[in-house]
Amino acid sequence: MTRIAFIGAGSTIFMKNILGDALHFEALRDGHFALMDIDPDRLAESAAVARAMIATMGTGATISTHGERRAALEGADFVVTAFQIGGYQPCTVTDFEIPKVYGLRQTIGDTLGVGGIMRGLRTVPHLWAVAEDMAQLCPDATLLQYVNPMAINTWALAERFPTLRQVGLCHSVQNTVQELAHDLDLPPHEIRYRVAGVNHVAFFLDLTHRGRDLYPALRVGYAEGRLPKPPLLMPRCANKVRYEVMNHLGYFCTESSEHLAEYVPWFIKNGRMDLIETYAIPLDEYPTRCLEQIADWRAQAEALTNAARIDVPKSHEFAAEIMNAVVTNTPYRIYGNLANTGQTPQLPPGAAVETPCLVDANGVQPTTVADIPPQLVALMRSQINVQELVVRALIDENPAHLYHAAMMDPHTAAELDLRQIRSLVTDLLNAHGDWIPAWARPAKAA
Repeated sequence: MTRIAFIGAGSTIFMKNILGDALHFEALRDGHFALMDIDPDRLAESAAVARAMIATMGTGATISTHGERRAALEGADFVVTAFQIGGYQPCTVTDFEIPKVYGLRQTIGDTLGVGGIMRGLRTVPHLWAVAEDMAQLCPDATLLQYVNPMAINTWALAERFPTLRQVGLCHSVQNTVQELAHDLDLPPHEIRYRVAGVNHVAFFLDLTHRGRDLYPALRVGYAEGRLPKPPLLMPRCANKVRYEVMNHLGYFCTESSEHLAEYVPWFIKNGRMDLIETYAIPLDEYPTRCLEQIADWRAQAEALTNAARIDVPKSHEFAAEIMNAVVTNTPYRIYGNLANTGQTPQLPPGAAVETPCLVDANGVQPTTVADIPPQLVALMRSQINVQELVVRALIDENPAHLYHAAMMDPHTAAELDLRQIRSLVTDLLNAHGDWIPAWARPAKAA
């Protein structure tokens, strides 16, 4: 019987997608799902939803609930992590409100920039704790890691636990294929593509439909003002930034325009509302989205908790596909984030890179992509610089590198001078208090 531990199972809707996907596979449908969360109420809701799905699918799967991580991990074959340290309140609010005092605006703040740096500082120690427990309780298990900042987390895990079987998973590639299919009026399953880079700043190196290169249609459509169409997945967030970057760099990015806008120095500038309006950049999008999702998830969770039977459609997440491929030795291709051991020779060794990966009984195995265009490599390096400094700060317990990371961040450096950046990072570290490691907290003046 396959045992799947879900750490952060109080994320009821996401748990529903992963567990529901697993119930569709013969090799997983009778497995045991150990659900763990620190919030007992949300954990109970998730367990009720899981049991209703199992009843609907008529499988022999079983559920256990745990408020303590080690009990859930004991004997696991797979471990899924999906948690946010510090939550919307207080940490996300802190990550947005303090930078605003300095005139530094963000859209999402969970991957790069000062928001991504602080989230990495909060998150990595908890992922290390999961990995340490796995080494003792389920050393052969595979960690399916869904937590942001994905690249920083994956890199830090590989540095501290090099033998850990892990892969960082995101849905940006799948989402972007859907959006491009929507813009071009094509069936998503007919589009063929090849992607490589770093998480959220990877690019479609090949993009075809029945042998036809789709880039000319994207460029002409953008030049004529027909593209992008009104967004498919995020109606409030127009997709203009990615098209503009494609227009200048030649390739389409895997992550949304609201994300990409804050990864680069070109779109969000203090006093340049013309750029914000032209490219429809949703400043403070993530706090707005958090409030909406909290309300929406609460309503969905209540409805699902009270349902005796629940529809269980398959999602486009990779987790269950990976588990099935490993258990049954059935080859499957995913896009995964792994430490760079040569699969992207143009990018630094050890960096967390996102490439096509083959999954079978041997685990997740990256394929080599050696032809990333140099302008994209340069952009990716600007992201890797920040990620590496955060990882070095965490590994060496050196707070100076947190300041250095912010200084090297493209958007932050385009807006603030060195003294402003130092002051801003100090303010953020002070505000986070016990949410961050003791070594990172500024010393109090006597």
